[in-house]
Amino acid sequence: MSDTRIKPRERDAILQSLRAGVVPRTGQHHVQVGRMREVESLLRDLDRIADGGSTARFVIGDYGSGKTFFLHLVRAAALKKRLVTMHADLAPDRRLHATGGQARGLYAELARNTSTSTKPDGGALSAVVERFVTQAMTTARERGVDPEVVIRERLADLSELVGGYDFAEVVAAYWRGHDTGNEQLKSDAVRWLRGEFSTRTEARAALGVRTIVDDANVYDQLKLMSRFVRLAGFSGLLVCLDEMVNLYKLTSARARAANYEQILRILNDSLQGVSGHVGFLFGGTPEFLMDTRRGLYSYEALQSRLAENSFAVNGLVDHSGPVLRLTNLTQEDFYVLLTKLRHVHASGDPANYLVPDEALHAFMRHCSERVGDAYFRTPRTTIKEFLNLLSVLEQNPGQQWEPLVGAVRVEAEHNPDLAPLEPEEDDELATFRL
Repeated sequence: MSDTRIKPRERDAILQSLRAGVVPRTGQHHVQVGRMREVESLLRDLDRIADGGSTARFVIGDYGSGKTFFLHLVRAAALKKRLVTMHADLAPDRRLHATGGQARGLYAELARNTSTSTKPDGGALSAVVERFVTQAMTTARERGVDPEVVIRERLADLSELVGGYDFAEVVAAYWRGHDTGNEQLKSDAVRWLRGEFSTRTEARAALGVRTIVDDANVYDQLKLMSRFVRLAGFSGLLVCLDEMVNLYKLTSARARAANYEQILRILNDSLQGVSGHVGFLFGGTPEFLMDTRRGLYSYEALQSRLAENSFAVNGLVDHSGPVLRLTNLTQEDFYVLLTKLRHVHASGDPANYLVPDEALHAFMRHCSERVGDAYFRTPRTTIKEFLNLLSVLEQNPGQQWEPLVGAVRVEAEHNPDLAPLEPEEDDELATFRL
């Protein structure tokens, strides 16, 4: 184990997140184990995006197996490669297609969670716009022309895309606000780009544009954003959508079909190379993918495109297709994970380890006796309990670890997505809810 010290702030962020059962926003590399081939595959995707290509991947794994952690790890790698990332979890009020504001809600969440390498925790959209304007001003000085001339020239590249004219007008409005010191105009421009205007009338009064980000144009707006971040000097855009199982749980068959149609559109554009410098990652469970009644496989066109390589059986794998199945961690991986958690808890100083290697083996034996191999295949609960154990030892000096290990209560993860779902709604009723 490396003797590199871990900053207290980073240590606390990692431990607090994992004890709460959520993915830490920073420092994922300190606790990453296994799945190197999957990581390498998506790193190649990031290079493809930076080179002008596009990608759409479905990261599929069991509940509690580490999908969200994996997506965060890929996002962190994307930021290092100078990509802009946007991420959001789908929810009942956030989905890809809707007519009641849920799709605009998803876009607004993505916009709030826009990140760059200098602002990895989100809120970076205004910084991207500012960078674009600053670069245009530099070019204008070099050419001896008005900055707005350069801005208009560069934004002309957006005009061929749906909604491109108004997008360009909004960025130009931001420049005018910047040039005249009109902070309200700058704020309104950023609000429009974030999808925070709810009516066209309001947007027209504030910015002079006739459109807003709404349920019907969310994907078009993301394509515009991928072009714009390139103009601002970044390598491309990575969009991460987790908890896709919320589409599987929609009670309306028509609502699911409409959302799956939108996924098909994204997938087709990616496979055909229509979009450039943009990638999509969708995180979901096997049920979301393979259920032929409610999952992606219920939509015939998606099933044909997402069918897995028939030769990838009996231990053979193919990580190049649109579906990337996360392999389960092994016992060996989990042991390495425990050593890393112990190392993080000790702030990277082996002299401060609270338990010896023997305790790690004892903990694993205890968990195996309680829940079988689920403790390392879906390890979220066992990670929480191990960190709870270390916390008690830290706060009670002199306490021996042996009696505590035997008292650890661990249960197998329960997947709420497998709970009985509501019956299909009558399509006439569903129509009114779309």
